[in-house]
Order: sequence, then structure tokens, then C-alpha cells
Amino acid sequence: MLLLGIDLGTSSIKVSVVDADTQQSVASTQYPEHEVAITSLQTGWAEQSPETWWLNIKEAVKKLNAAGKYDPKDIAAIGIAYQMHGLVLVDKQQKVLRDSIIWADSRAVEIGNNAFEKIGREKCLNTLLNSPGNFTACKLAWVKINEPKVFEQVYKMMLPGDFAAMKLTGEITTTLSALSEGIFWDFDQDELSKAVMDHFGFDHGTIPEIRPLFISHGHLNENAARELSLKPGIVVSYKAGDQLNNALSLNVFEPGEVAATAGTSGVIYAVTDKLFADKQSRVNAFAHVNYTGKAKRLGVLLCINGTGIMNRWVKDLSGVNYNEMSQLASQLNPGADGLITFPFGNGAERIFENKIIGAHILNIDLNKHTKAHVFRAVQEGIVFSFRYGLDIMRENGIQPSVIRVGRANMFLSDLFTDIFVDTTNVPVELYESDGSVGAALGAGIGAGIYSSPKEAFTKLKMIKRVDPTENVKVYNALYDKWRMELVRHL
Repeated sequence: MLLLGIDLGTSSIKVSVVDADTQQSVASTQYPEHEVAITSLQTGWAEQSPETWWLNIKEAVKKLNAAGKYDPKDIAAIGIAYQMHGLVLVDKQQKVLRDSIIWADSRAVEIGNNAFEKIGREKCLNTLLNSPGNFTACKLAWVKINEPKVFEQVYKMMLPGDFAAMKLTGEITTTLSALSEGIFWDFDQDELSKAVMDHFGFDHGTIPEIRPLFISHGHLNENAARELSLKPGIVVSYKAGDQLNNALSLNVFEPGEVAATAGTSGVIYAVTDKLFADKQSRVNAFAHVNYTGKAKRLGVLLCINGTGIMNRWVKDLSGVNYNEMSQLASQLNPGADGLITFPFGNGAERIFENKIIGAHILNIDLNKHTKAHVFRAVQEGIVFSFRYGLDIMRENGIQPSVIRVGRANMFLSDLFTDIFVDTTNVPVELYESDGSVGAALGAGIGAGIYSSPKEAFTKLKMIKRVDPTENVKVYNALYDKWRMELVRHL
């Protein structure tokens, strides 16, 4: 029995087919090969076309089928992971009304700040567990204010994963978890937030039917099956935001367990059984994949928009590939001979209370610094941003004893991993983990193929563990210097 996982990312679509018995990938691919562009019509804006997502999903699945490594007729369930916090709007004919305002978009910050004050700070933190900030509800409010003709046509608002499921099945559903990441959910009453809906004047009818995360969200319809070269009737039985899905992929379900990623953005994600809220909403709590009213499991999310995107920017600018960048950087001592970078050039940052401070390279010595210094300073600056956010989590009582990561993106670099471990002073466990594989296994849970989430990951194996070294003191001193410079820019 096979499971199909779709990971709707910012840069591409990744798909995997997994054998339900072995829990291992049979085949994986991504489409397109190049990174998908983000449209930025104004500074701080970030949009992508949902129809392009769908086109790329179709091409990715057809490319995977064409590899001939499995029989598509054996696929029993489909799971979806998706970029979080995006807004997709459709009319009654399920036609997309405008491009998606995605997670990296900063246009709704002031709308969120105003809602925080008008609804009430205490009420927001006690019931929403967050400031409305720059999340999906505020993006919908921006459309209502600035594009009233579009808003008048809205039949349903969705998160990106809801849209993908709609294209597969023709049904429009959402989950408690998705609504919590959009800041629509009242955790005190365990229902759609009346305060948010009333404040923004949203019609409850624009919210899709709410279903459990691990359950049928519809079946592959004839149209989609034909376009994907799959059999109709396959159940879509799981959909979750990418960071929740990454945690699931690493078998992170219970309080005290922590996951991290370092892709376009950087994330540390810690599970708790407490209704967590940071007073400045610098880190955010959402319903985890296994949240229920009786067994509350929340993911506390540290998200830094500008991390790997800066590493990619330097790669593109220099024409040097990632492996060579790390090799050159590793030949230098910690501190990159005084070169300092801030990687925050991808919109408003929650850790700075939604300020936009931009990316910076400081202390350039034109007679000393080479491209290798830039490569090292960028990796260190990204790790230091993680440390800054982790210290906020520690202020709030979250004390990771170990962090699980998939060997992917920036954690492919041994240098980056070593800097991360020594700067945070927390061991890292690396796994062969992948978002699309996790989505496939999530589909197996939702389809009842596995009796519990834990059963789906009994064969997950650690590649290696990296422990802090004597460089902890070195990086602690370097971080203090970096932080002093950062304070001057805030």
C-alpha cells in the first residue's frame, strides 16, 4: 500500500510516494527545478499565484509517476503540507479571486496592531494566544479595506493547504490547526473566535467547514485524477502547515519535544501542553497536529523570515554553490574576522514585534574580507538570529534539551550545524526526514492505516547527534557582539 505526500513550499512543490509498511520513500521529486518567484508589487509585499501552485503540483506528480518506481494504482491516501499563514480567496465557482498574500507579506502589520489594541491585549493573549499580528485574518481584513470589489465576491477564504485539497477533491474544508495559525481560533472556548470575526466584520460563512486534521477532506475527483494520472477516489486524509508537518516528520508530538528547520525562513518549534502566550507575541503558539480539547498540544513557533533566503542571495550573487560556500567558510576562524551580518531582509520579523530592519553586512574591510568571509558571516548571522529567538523562548520557560532536525536545507552543511549547536548550546539530532514524506505518513494516519501518530514513525532513524564543543564560549562572545550591533539597529 502506497501513500502520496505533497509539500506545497514557497520555492517549489516536493512530492513523495511512501510504502506504508516500511515507512520509507519509494520515490521523490520536486517541480520546478528553479525556485518559484515571489511577486512583490510594493516593499514588504509577497504574493504567489495559487493556480501556479496547482500547475506545479500536477507537473510534480506526473514527473514522479513517470519515474516508473511504483504503480500509481497502489496509492491509497494523499497528505498535504503547505506554507503557513497564506490567504487564498475563491468565489462560488471555486475561481481564485486574487494572488495569495503569503507568509512573508508585511502589509497587514498595522491592521494587526490596531486589532490587538481594540480587541484587547489581554483578551488576545488569553484566547488567541497571539496578537493578530500579520497573520491570515489581518490579510483578509486588508483585502476587505483595500480591495472591496474582490472582497464582495469572496465565497470562502482558505489557507494554502485548503486550496490544494480543494483542487484535488472539489471540497472546501479547513482544520482547527489552520484556523489557529490564521488567528481565527479562540482557545478558551475552543471555537471560531467571535471577537476576531466581529472586530473585522467577517461573515462566518466565509470560513470553510472545520474538520479534524487526520480525517477525510474529500476524495480525488475524476477531473483531478485525470490531470494527475492517478485513479479517482483516493482519500485526501491529512493537511497541515509546513512547520507542524516538519515536527510530525521528526516524531515530535509530546511536551518537551522540539524540532527545527532552516530553509527560506528559520524555525524552532517546541510542543507544550500549556496555553502559551508571549506578551509581545514575538513567538507564537498554534494548535499542533494532535491537539484536542481534552489533550491540548500546542506548537510554540519561533519563525525568522530572513534566514536561508540570505544564504541563497549570496549564492546567486557569487555564483558559488552551497557546498563550496561552506567549504570556503570552514577554512576561516569563528567570527569571520569581524564581519557581521543581519539576515532580516525578507519582511517584518515577529521577534522584533513586526519591525522591518532589513538585511545588513557590517564592518567590511575592503583590504581583508573575501567572499569566504561573507559566506561565513552569513551562516553565523543566521545562527545568531536563531539564538536571539531561542532566548525569547527560554524567557517564556521553554528549555530544549535536544533539537531534532531533518538533514536538509542549511542543515546539510556540517559547518552550519556545528555553529548552530555551539551557539545555542543545545545538541542536535539529525534525521533523514522530509516534508513530503511526513505528509504521506500523515495521510496514512488520517486514513486509519496507522492506529496512532506514533505508529507511523516507528522506523524513523537518527543519522547522527552533534553535541556542543569547547567553541560554546567562543560563539557566546561572538553572539554578544552581534547582539550589541543589532540593538543599535532596532
